[in-house]
Amino acid sequence: MAESEDLSNSSSNSSSREDMHFFEGVEKLLEIWFEPNPANKNADLRKIPRPMWDALLKTVRCEIISFTRNDQIDAYVLSESSMFVSKRRWILKTCGTTTPLQCFEPLLRLASEIAGYTEIEDLFYSRKNYKRPELQVSPHRGFDEEVAFLDSFFEDGRAYSLGAINRDCWHLYTLSRGGGGSKILKRNNHLHQLMEQHHSEQQHEAQLIEAAMQPDPDQTIEVLMTDLDPNVMAIFTKDVCTTAKEATQKSGIHRLLPGMVIDDYLFDPCGYSMNGISKNGCYMTIHITPEREFSYVSFESNVASSDYGELIKRVIRTFQPGKFIVTVFANKTSIAANANREIEHLGTIDQWKRRDIQYSRFASYDLTYAQYCKYPS
Repeated sequence: MAESEDLSNSSSNSSSREDMHFFEGVEKLLEIWFEPNPANKNADLRKIPRPMWDALLKTVRCEIISFTRNDQIDAYVLSESSMFVSKRRWILKTCGTTTPLQCFEPLLRLASEIAGYTEIEDLFYSRKNYKRPELQVSPHRGFDEEVAFLDSFFEDGRAYSLGAINRDCWHLYTLSRGGGGSKILKRNNHLHQLMEQHHSEQQHEAQLIEAAMQPDPDQTIEVLMTDLDPNVMAIFTKDVCTTAKEATQKSGIHRLLPGMVIDDYLFDPCGYSMNGISKNGCYMTIHITPEREFSYVSFESNVASSDYGELIKRVIRTFQPGKFIVTVFANKTSIAANANREIEHLGTIDQWKRRDIQYSRFASYDLTYAQYCKYPS
């Protein structure tokens, strides 16, 4: 979360504080898995050097603030949220008026020319509905526009919206592969040649490998919170805490997933971001927009669990939202594969009552979506 935007010139006839001072905390989340390259066993996205990441993020309209790494994952705190880079998985999560889809073509070039990957195995683009969508810029002015952009690259893309579209909802774009890597459309001939030049000679070998292997266990949980307790949100201002470490300790964030190496940042005058990474490649990330009129907190992690109920409780007890959305993605080999049954039994969590739940089954993953409100609201 970055310092809030000044909108005083965009709404001269309005006297409300919200119109004069607003920041869109809702993030756009893009996660891409590249298919293992049989011809290049050393393919690795972490080979891409820092100056190239800096240049790529300029197209997104954000920059790197801090960096941590271990043997499994590189984690970047950004001016607007976070980026995670593993051997063949890349995650970009950005808030405000950033444009993450604008870096899609540059990323594919870097993956092919530097990292050694020629095919995308899976892709997920998701976000909650914006509070003020009219402030976004192309290609993020609406979900239809984002879908059209991604459809120009993929012939097997599918778009979904879960929840009440006239209230809180969550949008998802993913691939329906039916086996094998996704084919990139010939939108850009040079790019297509880069991504396809080795395909024919590798196809048979890749099919043999795929038949012999089960996918690695994978899962992601997000908790997206709004209408947060002002007393909790005050912790994430320079009026209350002078350092990020103080805010992390005072809020109890360090206790959410013990054992994570935390890299945190407290913005001036307010706002907070953190990444946490563990030796086994798990991550967590939290981003906080504390202003009362548009407060927003997101929590995300790929930690594996057969029971996310306790983690969800720790998160919402820490931040005290008025409303929140939970999403859980898990593939068939994950211990979280039955998360839908578990969340189905979480009709009430302390003061929060579930208002909506939906379950979707995709080619490789199952998705559970649930929305909760603090009652009696």
